[in-house]
Amino acid sequence: MSQAEQKSLPSLNRSLLTGAFGFGLVSLCVFASVAFGERWMYVHLGLTGAYLTWTVLFILLGGGVLGSLVIGRWRLPKFYLLFGLAFFAYAFGWCLAYFALGDGTGEWVGSIVGSVLMAFVFAIGFRAVKSVVTLSAILFIANSAGYFLGSALNNSFGGKPGMLSWGAAYGLFLGAGLGAVLHLGQKQPAE
Repeated sequence: MSQAEQKSLPSLNRSLLTGAFGFGLVSLCVFASVAFGERWMYVHLGLTGAYLTWTVLFILLGGGVLGSLVIGRWRLPKFYLLFGLAFFAYAFGWCLAYFALGDGTGEWVGSIVGSVLMAFVFAIGFRAVKSVVTLSAILFIANSAGYFLGSALNNSFGGKPGMLSWGAAYGLFLGAGLGAVLHLGQKQPAE
């Protein structure tokens, strides 16, 4: 990364805050569609169609928010390709584990598999493959914290308030993790 690019790279604090609050708002919107439209989506789109729709919403909305943290060759609109591949890999890995193993074990396995797949895509995209373990750990911790705290809030409140609380917690934590990964991935010298 050149000195000019290094200077224009958003700080880690800005990346964490933009990720947390920006992706938190995105997640709240996506989870609102679950809270208010899940039954309709399952009837009209089926299970696969509903999950695919939620994945696309995360990519379209999240890519716009997180793209502001990217400099250089992956700047918007190209960032949508990288983020789309990364989030789709995450969602595919998570769903595969969850539907194969069910609640509990499937959620934990999905969190690690999805996080590793997402980190791998970002590491390749930013030419920071040596950082894949660090990026995976960040995403796994952030994703798991948001998902399981959100799940506890959902179980506590129930109904629409529970689902919206889940979305907010999931988005805040995963968003902060994504902000950190985007910052660290770009900060690494190209390999």
